[in-house]
Amino acid sequence: MSEQALKSSTATLTLSFPWTTAQDKGQVREVVEGVYWLRMPLPFALDHINLYLLRHEHGWVVVDTGMATDAGRAAWEHVFVELFAGQPILAVIVTHAHYDHSGLLGWLSERFQCPTYMTFGEFHSLGIQGPDNDGPNWAFLQFYRRAGVAESDINGMLAALGKSVYQVDMPQGYRRLREGQMLRIGTRRWQVVIGAGHSPEHACLYCEEDQLLISGDQVLPRITSSICITVTEPDANPLGDWFASLRRLQQLPDSVLVLPAHERPFRGLHLRLRQLRQHHDKHLEHLRSALVQPLSAEQARALLFPRVRNGFDHLMAMGETLAHLNYLMEEGAVRRELCESVWRYCLVQGVVQPKGLPEDIHL
Repeated sequence: MSEQALKSSTATLTLSFPWTTAQDKGQVREVVEGVYWLRMPLPFALDHINLYLLRHEHGWVVVDTGMATDAGRAAWEHVFVELFAGQPILAVIVTHAHYDHSGLLGWLSERFQCPTYMTFGEFHSLGIQGPDNDGPNWAFLQFYRRAGVAESDINGMLAALGKSVYQVDMPQGYRRLREGQMLRIGTRRWQVVIGAGHSPEHACLYCEEDQLLISGDQVLPRITSSICITVTEPDANPLGDWFASLRRLQQLPDSVLVLPAHERPFRGLHLRLRQLRQHHDKHLEHLRSALVQPLSAEQARALLFPRVRNGFDHLMAMGETLAHLNYLMEEGAVRRELCESVWRYCLVQGVVQPKGLPEDIHL
């Protein structure tokens, strides 16, 4: 099928949602026997996260924790009484390290004295801290100045990062999840399927018998997961990792019921994976057209994301823009030069050769 035909066929297809509406925040709904969907409140425009509660032999296994807020703790207290009825949490599985998925990890683990299960990359990402109350370090300031961000906007980003809701209650340790592992929880076997791009080593859980996929943020039905570059790894290529993950997830059956971290469960995995790829391809094409003349990352950001409401939006939009620029550089389609302390990106003329990994790193 041609690319144009693929786009046309995709445009006529729609996802299928078994539930027309979601339950209220703080409430639970049974998906299938022994698998419950908890809709947890978040203090943002994206006002909820979906957690999944799996009945085990003498208690429960929970997938993700919600944020470290009073509203999150109150929702859990309600679940402890109304659903768990005094039974304990036996283990906490965390799909990835982001604060809305792991914020209450230490609180739950300590309360029930139960183990945490995560991938290696995600556990160690928990320990990466942003700027503290003493202000940013030189690397943070240099990173955004070289991206062409104005000082006033850098200050707005710092203010957003300093909010306490972005903190994670750390556990003492963890049990490592690996690709292809089978987890026996209750009467089901869940296969660990690892993705990347949105986070370093994101764990999804696939139950072949019941055709269920707990997808975390790796596959969402309407919004697209953030694919960002930060000062932590400025030369990374998370968009390349994301595309590779989409190809691996395409190997799962299209018939699965996807249980995402946001919005409602849905069917139509393969369609959604194609839509996610097309979303980023549009951004890449926009950049290729614009970069016939040199632009800073901030100028490119204004083209891709012209409307940012606050410092947090600006931070995320810049991270996404840099991810697309880094992808194009690794493909060999774009080069950059440091001009007056700001990186300028420009399209490579002539035949494009993918760069891949350089033979030498020039420090």
